[in-house]
Amino acid sequence: MNTKNKNARIAGLVYLLLILIAPFRLIYIPGKLFVDGDAAATIHNIAAHDMLFRLGLVGDLVTAVVSLLLTYTLYRLFKDTDRHLALLMLMLGFMDTPLYFFNALNDMATLVLAHGADFLSGFDTAQRDGLAMLFQRMHGLMTNASEIFWGLWLFPLALLAHRSGFVPRFVAIWLTVNGVAYLALSFTGLLLPQYNDTVANIAFPFQLGEIAFMLWILIKGAQPRLVAVHGARAA
Repeated sequence: MNTKNKNARIAGLVYLLLILIAPFRLIYIPGKLFVDGDAAATIHNIAAHDMLFRLGLVGDLVTAVVSLLLTYTLYRLFKDTDRHLALLMLMLGFMDTPLYFFNALNDMATLVLAHGADFLSGFDTAQRDGLAMLFQRMHGLMTNASEIFWGLWLFPLALLAHRSGFVPRFVAIWLTVNGVAYLALSFTGLLLPQYNDTVANIAFPFQLGEIAFMLWILIKGAQPRLVAVHGARAA
């Protein structure tokens, strides 16, 4: 296996790890513990399933670290394709990590409020529940803000994939549309939250572009596309 093939499969493996870990706090924890419109029930669930919520918090931190590793491995893979584009992808992708760590503070504050530490005795239960839900609302809004970078970094990645000679054009296009979908989700969540669910349902199939890209480089590696090979032979 040549170096580029090896780098492609390492990047694909790291991408797979990110895709498996990231939804735990983003999707599973809210679905399991959060009750829409009922702060008391939500905070009760968090306190009653303390370890599960903490695992979600740790999952976000692990996601931040894996995301950083992913951008680096993809930079190594594509730096010979276009160094400037690869650096742009690296910078935009890097922003994911500090945002994840910053957002973890909201979950930490929620845990403290859910357990009602002694220094919170000046707040009654309803007030603590309200404050905890405020931090969870901030967590959600911070996720919406983070989706800007989740989308932006895919544009240089899509261009690099297209120019690389080993990723099919349709996968590069799918990555671009995936980036647009994240931007749509971000601005909907920040500006028109009442349409969140509608936009999320529309955006879902477009968000599979990252999975298609991950599977391609994980399975196929960096083997030149057949069209590119024929073109080179003809030349």
